[in-house]
Amino acid sequence: MEKRNLEVCLTPALLHLHDISNSIVVVIDIFRATSSICYGIENGATSIIPVATVEACESYRESEFLLAAERNGEVVKGFDFGNSPFSYTQEKVNGKTIVLTTTNGTHAINMSRSASKIVIGSFLNIAFLCNWLKSQSNDVLLLCSGWKDKVNLEDTLFAGGVVHHLKNEDYILDDAGIASEDLYNLAKDDLGLYLKKTSHSERLKKLGIEEDIAFCLNLNITNSIPVLEGERLIRMV
Repeated sequence: MEKRNLEVCLTPALLHLHDISNSIVVVIDIFRATSSICYGIENGATSIIPVATVEACESYRESEFLLAAERNGEVVKGFDFGNSPFSYTQEKVNGKTIVLTTTNGTHAINMSRSASKIVIGSFLNIAFLCNWLKSQSNDVLLLCSGWKDKVNLEDTLFAGGVVHHLKNEDYILDDAGIASEDLYNLAKDDLGLYLKKTSHSERLKKLGIEEDIAFCLNLNITNSIPVLEGERLIRMV
């Protein structure tokens, strides 16, 4: 297989600097959107429709779909739930379609629509995701959702974990990928301890949802990859 590019985009604000037309884009929003998406698809959600705005989510009000909306870490008033992984249990989502809007993750998904393929990454599916990426011939861009277009540590750390798993597969790395892996190597022995210093972790703690943080750092508890097909994220077959 020819050498492929493996790049990291630290925030969607920098995405315009990358040509993603022939790339697989892995969207990352560890706390908490992509973790919840992975968990929901693993637990039998038929599909998840990522939308950019609360108003777009509201437009599905008369459908049979579950409506999930989060802004600034909190469930938007009037919606079924937000992006806590504990809302995406099998009992709640199996056989259901969910319409989802979040502060950062769904924004990054919608910005990536010119990519060859869009998939969702989290610590929950990192091994399964990396093994699949190894089998692909496309370039790969790891897109960190960040926080309101600013860089965050948790997404960067996950990107570094993917680079760590893939770097011996004949990829060409960029500087952001090298820096992300260096960060991952600092943190990998205790992800939770390292990520206690993150700004988003502090936001979630103030909301009393530390359990979400711990859950999102679970390694390899799902064996599926959500992929965007049209307007819907579905389980990759």
